[in-house]
Amino acid sequence: STMHVVQLLPELEEGGVERVVVDLSRELVGCGVTSTVISRGGRLVSQIEADGARHIRLDVCSKNPLTFLVRAWQLRRQLARLAPDVVHVHSRLPAWLLRIANHSLRLPVVTTVHGLNRPGFYSRILTHGSRVICVSRAVQAHLQKHYATPAGILRVVYFGIHAKVFDPARLNLKFVERFRREQQLDGCFVVISAGRLAPCKDYATFIRAILAARAKVPNIVGVIVGGGSSRHRAYVQQLHALVRELGAGDAIRFAGHCADMAELFALSDVVVSCSAKPESFGRTLAEALAMNTPVLATAHGGALEIVREGVDGYLFPPRDAPALAQALERIYSQRAEHNLRDSILQRFSMAQTVRDTLAVYAEAVTGAAAVAAESCVSAVPLHRGKLLADASTCKAA
Repeated sequence: STMHVVQLLPELEEGGVERVVVDLSRELVGCGVTSTVISRGGRLVSQIEADGARHIRLDVCSKNPLTFLVRAWQLRRQLARLAPDVVHVHSRLPAWLLRIANHSLRLPVVTTVHGLNRPGFYSRILTHGSRVICVSRAVQAHLQKHYATPAGILRVVYFGIHAKVFDPARLNLKFVERFRREQQLDGCFVVISAGRLAPCKDYATFIRAILAARAKVPNIVGVIVGGGSSRHRAYVQQLHALVRELGAGDAIRFAGHCADMAELFALSDVVVSCSAKPESFGRTLAEALAMNTPVLATAHGGALEIVREGVDGYLFPPRDAPALAQALERIYSQRAEHNLRDSILQRFSMAQTVRDTLAVYAEAVTGAAAVAAESCVSAVPLHRGKLLADASTCKAA
């Protein structure tokens, strides 16, 4: 019978974790796996369903302690009905709910640690899976340093690039033309920074650097792409105020949410990540490189595993606007055709991600079966042979 994987995350609006879940769900379906995603919902639910997976709406997002046990019970009821082979949880709050919901079910659990969160009791829950996926070596080192997580349960699985989406030969040229026209980018040196509008992304440094680079790059324009959640509304207002205060209105564009990331990276001259907090991986950097666009990133976290200094772009110290401005000037002076795609696709392929993830599922299921056998506990059917076959034979795009 077909393997069934349930993925858990808070919601499906936008962001790196959400895109990982959507992409992984699609690839699992392509491998013949039954994929179910449980979240509070959001704009990406339609994509999950269009890809052939199922979405179940459940509030695994709220931190309200008064409703915690009720929601854990609701999750337990869904999992008992679904009887999946593996539950793959991607975030801390759902992991806490799962801890209660799974107490009697004893389903195999895999966690993925997507962020370099502040160490503490709340974050420790993601180290409690039978296998723990780290999205980079930086995350693996973080868990071993702060939680002494046993190396035997940690697995580094880089999240691969969707090569068919991030392909310079398959661009929506009408979108590119319309975006350039709407944002008035013709004849400009276009610098894009994309992600949630949150303080940790440090768009203030990006704005200051664009302004500082104008002396040597007079046609430079910085485009900030992404939406801000309601809790970051004040921060977004601060960014707009900073642009007015610096008189940078003609050099900065706020483009809002945009789903056509491949097209945005293709029309850019350079893509920048200013994150003040170390990124666990830095997926937008890898995707930009797949579009042959050089990148600039803060020199910490996962970016160190992606950006080859002087080849893919440059690294600069966090919160250092003058250093970023200098890096922008260097990229501008070196303008040339880049072939960055082949190397990045080789280093971070989606096919490898799927193979590695299925192998982790197989380990979790095999381990759970062994524990069940030892304790004579009747377990949910664990399709070990199917899992191992999928891990070895799956072909992903």
